[in-house]
Amino acid sequence: MRTSIGIRSLVSQWTVVVPLVAVVALVFSWGRSLPGFAVALVAVCLAGAVLAAVHHAEVVAHRVGEPFGSLVLAVAVTVIEVALIVTLMIDGGDKTASLARDTVFAAVMITCNGIVGLCLLVGAVRSRVAVFNAEGTGTALATVATLATLTLVIPTFTTSKPGPEFSPAQLGFAAVASLVLYGLFVAVQTVRHRDYFLPVTQEGDVREEDSHAPLPTRPATVLSLMMLVVALIAVVGDAKAVSPTIESGVESAGLPQAVVGVVIALLVLLPETLAAVRAARRERVQTSLNLALGSAIASIGLTIPAIALATIWLSGPLVLGLGAIHMVLLALTVVVGALTVAPGRATLLQGGVHLGIFAAFVFLAISP
Repeated sequence: MRTSIGIRSLVSQWTVVVPLVAVVALVFSWGRSLPGFAVALVAVCLAGAVLAAVHHAEVVAHRVGEPFGSLVLAVAVTVIEVALIVTLMIDGGDKTASLARDTVFAAVMITCNGIVGLCLLVGAVRSRVAVFNAEGTGTALATVATLATLTLVIPTFTTSKPGPEFSPAQLGFAAVASLVLYGLFVAVQTVRHRDYFLPVTQEGDVREEDSHAPLPTRPATVLSLMMLVVALIAVVGDAKAVSPTIESGVESAGLPQAVVGVVIALLVLLPETLAAVRAARRERVQTSLNLALGSAIASIGLTIPAIALATIWLSGPLVLGLGAIHMVLLALTVVVGALTVAPGRATLLQGGVHLGIFAAFVFLAISP
């Protein structure tokens, strides 16, 4: 049995072919008005590129090890999110003024409730009790709560500018603070307190690396990194091609514009969700939580500064402040999350509670 992943076998896999096909679809669909069957084909390519991105991100993550591996997919997902938001805001004008807020808040709800709840559920089903490191997970949750409050709650109450918007100076402060907090979290996760974010056994000991999963070779890792970039480009481009269909479908169905942000967040977080559930099935719940909460932190800590920078070229308003219902859901998420994280152990009930909050968020997004 071979002890490494060969580059030749990797090249022959569908995970290399599909992103290339998705890029071809992007080339032929860019800037064109697509008929229904073409939109369906691009959507299939988009789904394949997302799945391929998961595979290549996991190859790179396995090579670099935890907790660095969890950062790979988190940053990759944020790149997709920023690109989609900026592209749609350029094309949409004033009607997309709240798109950044809707997408970022949806990402927080999906990661902190949807992904966390699903992974706790999977972990508890396999081991009766899902075990993780409360110190590292609590640190991540506190960072999410702080970032969300600074960037999504405070704009609702500021008075320098009418409406739930930041003034230019306030937006600059929020962007810098978000970057600093994100950088500080990465430093703590990868260097200062790296052991807080490693998977643990039922007894609380650090779990050893899987002996049955040999490390990929360096050439195979480099190829996966390149194909990850290709897949992400394909995802962004193909999503841009199908986004008019999504927006028109939302409008024709009489749904709120915020649903577009939810759809974008669900799309870009699909790789993260699949990778997190896969880790939970291997009894590595801590890795799942690293992926979920790390994505929430990156979604705010990188997206808000990028959008703030983009406002130099964007002419429309930037609405960031949450409404009353969403602030209640955010507060409930933080409180329930803290109670879930504190013991370092979770049962089916905690997973179900988080999924219940996520279901409430989706329902209220459709029927506010």
